[in-house]
Amino acid sequence: MTNNDSKPNNKPKKESLLLNLALNIIIPTLILTKLSGEDHLGPKLSIVVALAFPIVYGIADYFREKKLNFFSALGVVSVFLTGGISLLELPPQYIAIKEASIPALIGIATLISSYTRYPLVKVFLYNDKVLQTQRIAQQLKERGNEVAFERALVIASYLVAASFFLSAVLNYVLAKLIVVSSPGTEAFAEELGKMTAYSYVVIVVPSITVMFAAMFYLFRRITRLTGLELEDVFNEQK
Repeated sequence: MTNNDSKPNNKPKKESLLLNLALNIIIPTLILTKLSGEDHLGPKLSIVVALAFPIVYGIADYFREKKLNFFSALGVVSVFLTGGISLLELPPQYIAIKEASIPALIGIATLISSYTRYPLVKVFLYNDKVLQTQRIAQQLKERGNEVAFERALVIASYLVAASFFLSAVLNYVLAKLIVVSSPGTEAFAEELGKMTAYSYVVIVVPSITVMFAAMFYLFRRITRLTGLELEDVFNEQK
């Protein structure tokens, strides 16, 4: 007689936020700011070691999920670009351009995709990992509100894109203000560390605020167009 309770739990483990912050922000920042002196790792080696942590984390995420995560891949590319600019000793303004270009490109892609069959806003906000998309779609169809919902998705796309454009501007300004020394120097490595640390306060908080505004707008439109309560559109957390 088979005991159903003995079946292995194949539910994927949730990503650890603390581990994510430690490997992508905290450890690289400490290495760049504390170990970049000639009496420790030195400017160039400290950059290599610091950037190894987010690179390894991104590659491990790929093997853990068994599929390519677009944003993890983008993070790895960003880290490689930072390392390349640093090790090739290009002028520091290239760091500012790189920091601004990636979120700007995501923002542009979000805007363009809003006019296609596969808007990126569905990846960010409207996906079946968070919402009961099939139930929502059924209610929209029954009420004849499918076109109105598509318009809501376009507006939400504008808000999501705005969060990335804001991030691009703040990234550029922060990099220009902090990273001013020549690559290959101890000061440059320390400035990279400071920029990484400050980015979570100066950039992430305002950008997340705009993203939450997009979430609030979209979820409010969903409840109005479907007639469902907010708690009825979210997936149950088991």
